[in-house]
Amino acid sequence: MKTTRQAILNQQALNRKIYANDTRYEKVWEQMELLGIQDVTTNRQHKNGTIVWRLPIKNSWMNGKLIEVASFSTGYVRNQNSGYSNYQLNKRCQNEPHYFPEHKYIDGEHRKTGKYLKYETRGCVLIPIEIERLEYLISYCLKNYYIKRANEVADGKLIHKWTHEWELEKAGSYKEEYKNRASEVNDLQNKLATIQRIADNG
Repeated sequence: MKTTRQAILNQQALNRKIYANDTRYEKVWEQMELLGIQDVTTNRQHKNGTIVWRLPIKNSWMNGKLIEVASFSTGYVRNQNSGYSNYQLNKRCQNEPHYFPEHKYIDGEHRKTGKYLKYETRGCVLIPIEIERLEYLISYCLKNYYIKRANEVADGKLIHKWTHEWELEKAGSYKEEYKNRASEVNDLQNKLATIQRIADNG
């Protein structure tokens, strides 16, 4: 158990070195720490140019595991565990159209008509530079997991600023209302005590 724990700590120390290359990497590391994101890249993944992050947010999938996202040297960024299979988080784009000759069944055989059919597909915008992938991942996670799914953050620790401010304002109005009600209750208690004294002495 100690060996496994030490191996994890050693790997985490190695992972931190990734973010000590320049100021952009250091900024990403600061944002990760602020958001509670853990780098769980294994040594093998590191050698392959892959970086894996674990967020403090459970996915909506039946396994309820903490969300993991990854950056790949191929230019892709993916969600690793929130569906039947991993899926790309890259921005989508329209691929160049392909044209295929049109065929029709004429006189018992397929023949070209001289026309072409246009076929379009959508693809991913690859991010070839690693630091840009990591910056994109931070931005994507913040928007799509931390803001949109704030109620799924482990232990409910994340509270939006505007929610916090609204709660403070609401608490302030409740405090004022409480003072007024407390004064009314105090008056009623005094009246009740007076009535009780009269009843006892009567």
